[in-house]
Amino acid sequence: MLRWATLAGVAALVAAGGWIWSQGTAEGGRLPYDDADAVARGAALYEEYCASCHGADLEGEPDWRTRLPSGLMPAPPHNETGHTWHHPTEQLFLLTKHGVAEMVGGGYESAMPGFGDVLSDQQIREVLAFIKSTWPAEVIRRHDQMNEAAR
Repeated sequence: MLRWATLAGVAALVAAGGWIWSQGTAEGGRLPYDDADAVARGAALYEEYCASCHGADLEGEPDWRTRLPSGLMPAPPHNETGHTWHHPTEQLFLLTKHGVAEMVGGGYESAMPGFGDVLSDQQIREVLAFIKSTWPAEVIRRHDQMNEAAR
């Protein structure tokens, strides 16, 4: 039963894709993951706003694919073992800005809030740049290809 609930949550994220793509980002799709200053700012912001759930080393919460007793999903890792890099930059930006529940809709509940009232668009992009900068070269290449195909 939990597997179906998880699949339903993923399906809802995919269904939200049309809305996500219609929103656009304030500054385009590329993350400044090769800009040392932007990555450093993103690392500091990640530590302040993200590490408490997603881990100081981007490792996520234990057993992150299994729903908690509360019904919520644990925070996934943002390193190469998670699914963050499976999502185009624009989707990552909007999920971070608006939060998972708003993006999925339909009453979906998530512990992941939107940070649009806390962080600027540029700060969100810098956090995502920091995350991407930690991925192996092959994962970065695949993520770049996905972004190119999404244009």
